[in-house]
Amino acid sequence: MATIIEKSGKTVEDALQAALDELKANTEDVEMEVLESPSKGIFGIFGAKPAKIRVTLKEKNFSEVVEEKIPEVTEEKIPEVIEGKIPEVIEEKIPEVIEEKIPEVENNFDRKEVIDRAKKFLSEVFAAMKIEVEINSAEDENDVLLDLTGKNLGLLIGKHGQTLDALQYLTNLTANKFDSTERLHFILDVENYRQRRAETLHKLAKSVAEKAIRTRQPVKLEPMNRHERRVIHTALQNNKRVETHSTGEEPYRYVIVSPKKRGR
Repeated sequence: MATIIEKSGKTVEDALQAALDELKANTEDVEMEVLESPSKGIFGIFGAKPAKIRVTLKEKNFSEVVEEKIPEVTEEKIPEVIEGKIPEVIEEKIPEVIEEKIPEVENNFDRKEVIDRAKKFLSEVFAAMKIEVEINSAEDENDVLLDLTGKNLGLLIGKHGQTLDALQYLTNLTANKFDSTERLHFILDVENYRQRRAETLHKLAKSVAEKAIRTRQPVKLEPMNRHERRVIHTALQNNKRVETHSTGEEPYRYVIVSPKKRGR
């Protein structure tokens, strides 16, 4: 929720400066509405009124926060992200490669430390966005689910989950930056979005399978992350009339659903 304050001063400029000082913000960070213009009164003394303004501190969006938290891209480029899956800011900026190496004597992989690093990163992002988010974690052998709960968290999902995928991408980069031998894969979820997305993919898989059977032609799906591809494979694994396989290089890897050849 945006921060709104009202301030008075001899002039509009004085009132605005007082508001900026209180909010610890710059002019471009706020929106101002003049409630009352100053008046000098009779003979410049009687009935004089100060200026009164309402100042609203703008809420930072996801891209602005990412730009502040992620350094400029190093000369070594990372493959471009999937078009439409991750905001443009991720295409232009990535975390710098950490040159510091862990001493060879310290080879123990600390799961708790990696998970704590992921939570710390997310907490800093949410603090910069001025939103309150509770982070709950659940683990299996290879994956860690970070369930994000709070009010009005739709902005963390974005169109077709692209903002959530971007945040998940950054979380994995940050949490695993010191660990070269073992890694944890973090899955971020908001308001049960992943489950709802899985249900949508199940319906998509059945529809695509019917098309492949009807046309007797393979059907290529759009690029998906590995968890979404797994949903497609799982949904059709018992369908005896089609087969699925993934092809392409990450992050452009996609699923092809093909009709099985008929026996002679």
